[in-house]
Parts: sequence; C-alpha cells; structure tokens
Amino acid sequence: MAPSAPAPSPSTARKRRDLTRFGLALLVLLLINFVGALYFFRLDMTEEKRYTMSGATKTLLENLKQPVTVTVYLEGDFPPAFRRLQQSVRETLNEMQVYGGSNLHYVFVDPSAAGTEKARNEYYATLLKKGLRPTNLGANENGKRVEKIIFPWATVASGGKEQQVLLLRGNQAAPSDVRLNQSIEGLEYELASAIRKLSPGKRKRIGVLEGHGELNNAEAGDLIGSLQQYYDVFRVNLNQARPQDLKTLSAVIVAKPATAYSEPEKFKLDQFITQGGNALFFVDAMRVNLDSANRGGMLSFPLQLNLEDLLFKYGVRINPDLILDLNSGVIPMVTGLEGEKPKVEPMPWQFYPLINNFSQHPITRNLDAVYTKFVSSIDTVKAAGIRKTPLLFTSRYTRVLPSPVPVNLNDARLEPEQRLYKDQFKPVGYLLEGQFRSLYANRAQPGTSQYLPETSPLARPSKVLVLSDGDFVRSELDPKTGRPYRLGFDRLANTEFANREMVLNAVDYMLDESGLISVRSKQITLRPLDKLRVVEERRRWQLLNLVAPLVLLGLFGIVRAWRRKRRYASFNN
Repeated sequence: MAPSAPAPSPSTARKRRDLTRFGLALLVLLLINFVGALYFFRLDMTEEKRYTMSGATKTLLENLKQPVTVTVYLEGDFPPAFRRLQQSVRETLNEMQVYGGSNLHYVFVDPSAAGTEKARNEYYATLLKKGLRPTNLGANENGKRVEKIIFPWATVASGGKEQQVLLLRGNQAAPSDVRLNQSIEGLEYELASAIRKLSPGKRKRIGVLEGHGELNNAEAGDLIGSLQQYYDVFRVNLNQARPQDLKTLSAVIVAKPATAYSEPEKFKLDQFITQGGNALFFVDAMRVNLDSANRGGMLSFPLQLNLEDLLFKYGVRINPDLILDLNSGVIPMVTGLEGEKPKVEPMPWQFYPLINNFSQHPITRNLDAVYTKFVSSIDTVKAAGIRKTPLLFTSRYTRVLPSPVPVNLNDARLEPEQRLYKDQFKPVGYLLEGQFRSLYANRAQPGTSQYLPETSPLARPSKVLVLSDGDFVRSELDPKTGRPYRLGFDRLANTEFANREMVLNAVDYMLDESGLISVRSKQITLRPLDKLRVVEERRRWQLLNLVAPLVLLGLFGIVRAWRRKRRYASFNN
C-alpha cells in the first residue's frame, strides 16, 4: 500500500491562501478596468453637482466637427481666492475634455512670465489689442502690499476664428468672495457658449425694425455688431416687408421708436409673434426732450406709439410715468468757473436709475448692474397661457411720478428728499412666454374685410421681452470721432455696465434651441469659514493637525505589533 502524501505545513497553506487572494484581487481589478474602458461613467459626489456637465454642453462637445483650442491666461502665483478660480477653470476644462476628446485642447499661460520687462510689456500690448483688459490685483506677500496685473480671460480658437471669454464676471457690487463664486458658477456657460458660437452651423436671422425714428446705425452700432458675431442681422421696415419676408426671421428688435406704428404694420408684427416669432421691445412710455429740459425744464407726456393695446393683449402694460431712483447715474453739470472756463462735474441724476436687482432667471442671473434712462414702471394684466417673469427691479429707494412729469436738469443740483422715495423694487422689464393670442382675433384685418379666426393653424409658442427704456440698447457716441462706444459704457462714470451682456443673454435664451443658456442657472453654495473662529482657534487646529497623525501612526504600530506577537505565539504553541 502506497504511503499517503504528507499534509502541507501551516506556513505553506497560508502562503497558498495569500497567493490565491492576491490573484483574485488582481483579476477583479483587471475586470473593472476592462469594463471601465468599455462603459464610461463618472461620479459627482458634490451636493450641487458642480462637476457635472449639463446635457446641452455634453451634446455640444461630443459633436465638435473641428479642433478647438482654449488658452487660459490664469497661470502664475495668485492669492488663494484667485487660485480657486484658476483651479475651477482647470477642473471645468478637464471635464469638458472628457466629452470633447481629441477635438478639445487647452493650455494655461502666464502673461507675466517674459524674461524682460520690455518683452512682458509687448505681450501685454498684444493681449490688449485682442480686447483682453487686465485687472490690477492687490495682495499681501510677506507683510507687504503687492500689486499684480492679471488677465482673467481665456480665448477660444477654432476654424481660424477666435472668441474672448471673460472669466471674472458677476455683480461688482457684491462682496469679492460672492462675485468670485458667481464667476465660478458661470464658467461652464461662458466656455461652452464661446465654443458654440465658433462651431459651424446655420446662422439664425434677426430683424432690427426701422421707419419710426428707431435708433440709427451709429446709435445701434454696438448692438448690431455684437449680434452679427453670432447671427445674421438685417434692418427691416414693416411698411415695406412682406409676411413671407418676416417668416425668415427668428426674432425682431424694436429699439426706441419715436413715432406711432400704423395698424397694418402692427398687424404684421402681431402675426409674426403669434406664429412663433420672438420679439424684444425696448420702448419709452414718456416723451423727454433733454434740450428743453436743459433750457429751463419741460413737461413729459406719454409717447403715443400705438403699441399699448398689443402689449396689453400679450400681458403687460407700460405705465405713463417716470421712475426716480436714488441709485442712479450721473449727468454733466456746470458747477462754477475755473479761470474763464466753466467747471463741469458729474452730478447724480435720479431719472437715470442703475438697476442692480434681478430675478434668478438665466437671462439675468449673476448679472452686473445695468444703466437705464427715463424708465417707466410695468404692470402685468391677465393673458391666458402666458408665463410672465419680471427680470429687472429698481432699488429700495424709488419714486414714481405719474404723467405729466416735470423734467429739469437743474434739479440735479438739489439734494433729493429721501422721504419721498418710498416706493421700492418696481419692475421695469418682463419676459413673456407662451402661445400669444392675436390682438386681431375675431376682427377684420386692417384695410380688408377678411376676419381672422379665434385660433390660427399657424399659431406657435414664442417669447417676448419688454423693457420700458429705449435707451437701454443705445450706445453713446464718441464726440470726436462719432463712433459708438460699447453698449452700456458711460463715459462720464468711465464704467461699462452690463446692458450688452443682458441683451445677448436674452437673444440666446430666445433662439438657442439646445438649451445651453439654462446652464447659467447653475448654483454653487458658498460655505465660508467663520473668520473669527479661525483666528481664535488657529493654534488648536495646528496642534491637532501635527499631533493627531503621529498619535494615530503610533497606535497603528502598537496594535500591529501586538497582533503579530499574538499570531506567531499561537503558531509556536
């Protein structure tokens, strides 16, 4: 009888068991990697899903037809706040690159990295020619105040074209940490929007109405030029336009008309809107002549544009009044003489409200202040099936003067009586959305005996923006060259307000079928540390961070040694 095989020793069995476990673990890891290569997924564990791209952004990046290069000018040594912005830009681009693949590249550049001051200044000048304006950043280094020039910009290049992206946005009146957070919230939209505008595709058409004293080409120059970067823009005269011509347009803009629309013109506009066309109305409710106001004053009366019943039918009424606001812009006033020359100083003018209260709609979310002139209050009226969203509000200190309103520039010399400014948060801009009912339903078409039915088979939902200020989209002109400044720029205050950005946001919201504008609703919650507690408990947390790891490491070593001693003692027994 053959002798039986000797039983393996305990050490050999333990060795086999460890090898088996190691092999199984290695096999599981290989299997996970193989499955991960076939099926892509990412987990975002943050509460507000800050690292999750929207569906519109993913679709845009996955369908890129040509390479896109993003150059970010935020490389360098920054204070912690700007390092957070820098890191957020990097994380956003990393996430975008996952979906853009080989068609999306990005690089970070330090504009101050040139070896000599001359080379650095030349590079700064190159960036300035591109329209990249620097920000002078103050920081404390080693107990000293240091000023740094930074360029919080990125450029997106594709197909031989380039788009500039301002990375530091938000409301300038907000605290610095809040503004920085607003900038981070908007990173995905700003970068994705620039990429979309450079992507080849069919451009939509916008009509800017004329024929009723609307803004001329110079006054509307920056508005038209800004829109032409992304859309085809045309001047349209409703009196001459045919209905089939209007059908080729996606939106029309009514920019500060001065004379009344005829019924046939209004009928064409009504049919365009009720059949799916979008419209932006920037109209004045009151007539104001600044020349008369400067020569001793005037009375402002309602401006008859023959659009009141149309807007009323759609759900809003622009009231015949003027709003005064203690949060206002300025006008030049002669305050004395400097030698033989008059001394001119900017004086607050309450008829020029600075609007800094907005709804959380994608059009106005995280928007900086906008500039208005001779603006009127807006009320809503019943309109079935229409969603009405107020977008802009005056400040807490508002005064409403009903028609007729005395307007005298010399009033700017007087100190306003704050007790009279008891109205507050008056809406001056509305967004209307839904299926609009025609003003001419069950009525004869103007100039004909043909009656329109209650509901038209051509009816389509649309969007209408109404803002009670025609000057909102008017650019100031350079007195020397006659060329328009950027929309929203006030040369007296030497400040650029966000009028331009709001108009572009509104047009994007109306015409962007991909829904990319909804990304502006993204919200990241600030969770700031208690600064007082940080100072008071600084030493405690420093000691905890230094001692706790050493204590844990020592405890781990003691427990491990005790377990090894106990384990081998059992083997010896």
